Amino acid sequence: MNTFMNSAVDTIAKINGVLNDFIWGPIMLAFFLCVGLMFTLRTKVFQITHIKEWLDITFLQLFKKGNKKVLKTKDKHAISQFQSLCTALAATIGVGNISGVAIALALGGPGAIFWMWLSAFLGMMTNYAENALGIKYRYKNEKGNWVGGAMIYIEKGLGWKWLAIIFSIFCMCASFGIGNMSQSNEIANGLANSFGIPKPVTAILIMVFTALVILGGIKRIAAVTEKFVPFMAVTYIIGALIVICTNIGAVPSALASIFQNAFTLPSAAGGVTGFTVMLAIRQGVARGVFSNEAGLGSSVMVHSASDVKEPVVQGMWGIFEVFADTLVVCTLTALTILTSGVYDYTEYAKYIGTSLPEHLKSGVALTSAAFESVFGTFGGQFISIAIMLFALSTILGWSYYGERAVEYLFGLKAVPIYKIIFILVIFIGCNTSLNLVVGISDTFNGFMALPNLIAITLLSGEVIKMTKNYLARIKTGLETTNGEDNL
Repeated sequence: MNTFMNSAVDTIAKINGVLNDFIWGPIMLAFFLCVGLMFTLRTKVFQITHIKEWLDITFLQLFKKGNKKVLKTKDKHAISQFQSLCTALAATIGVGNISGVAIALALGGPGAIFWMWLSAFLGMMTNYAENALGIKYRYKNEKGNWVGGAMIYIEKGLGWKWLAIIFSIFCMCASFGIGNMSQSNEIANGLANSFGIPKPVTAILIMVFTALVILGGIKRIAAVTEKFVPFMAVTYIIGALIVICTNIGAVPSALASIFQNAFTLPSAAGGVTGFTVMLAIRQGVARGVFSNEAGLGSSVMVHSASDVKEPVVQGMWGIFEVFADTLVVCTLTALTILTSGVYDYTEYAKYIGTSLPEHLKSGVALTSAAFESVFGTFGGQFISIAIMLFALSTILGWSYYGERAVEYLFGLKAVPIYKIIFILVIFIGCNTSLNLVVGISDTFNGFMALPNLIAITLLSGEVIKMTKNYLARIKTGLETTNGEDNL
């Protein structure tokens, strides 16, 4: 019986490996970039040419008088624009910002960061398109709550309900894996290794906290994330800046290595420059997409719950979401590693395309080493706490994504059952080895992108029309009203 089970597990792992290599492979990553490039060109590089507008409407709005409209909402069935951003960032700012960047450096070299930047730059407009379409096609359910997401614009915009169902199935499965078990596993391992806290204790604490939040619905999730996300992000940013400022003299060479090695690697790579550059591109783009989720169609579900009336405005919040996640947080992680002296890319280049030897750190261990170079043993504990906060926020964000998928597939009555299962699954995540489960859910996560990218490409004309109409109204000084009325 054990032999049969082991054989079955091996077979599943092999099949998943093939699927994972495809969905996170060169063809799909090129698809991600091409869609982002298409929206970038068709909007005349909106993320640059209209940077003043989207920064003014999003981040800078938070510091202006009379910003209550952005921070608060009077709609009891919706959340504010700022809350939608924080809830989306809760899901995207996660372990990948700490470990994913380090893995990209270890496996792809400093040049991988350049390609991560490029994927984020183009991904800004992909996320913009998703969120604009999310607001346009959303509707209110029987409880009066806004419902939106990739599955909604796939069904209502394209009329392809079958594809919307496929997307929702992938999303629901990914919520249990990438959005739950892998995150709780990271928290349990980190607290056990750094502070000796037993995993079952960690599991119970996470379950209680998650239950208290998600059982209160999107309003309570948003109320928690609008306080939780800024705190954890600012704390991590300050820690990273201290490390970088301590090694400020190494910043120019770190930046130079990123640009130089985006297209070539040192001779230590053994004469396979073309191969290693491809690895840098793949690692950078894949880690960038995995971090900010632009193109997956995930964060649009929470953005659609915003009280905003203009689709383009919520699209701009999507631009800022990718900017904050990748171009700020991921960049700071990369610079802490590159300036701290714990990473010698000529040594890592010897093993690109092969398994790293034990003496070369990767992932969380590499980022921890960078922080420990300045803070000592506290640096490692700081990273453990950061991972706990980031992972915990990801659990909250993804619980809502899974909830929306379940409602679409089975109706509102199934949502409470989903929430209970989601909470119970945390215990499994904290106390079990999850290599295969996480691998499979990573594949589901990636496969969310395929129907979503197809949909936003086919609906791109509507995005461009919304954008032109909005800019025309702004140019003539007309106030924006309900975006759906202006199409």
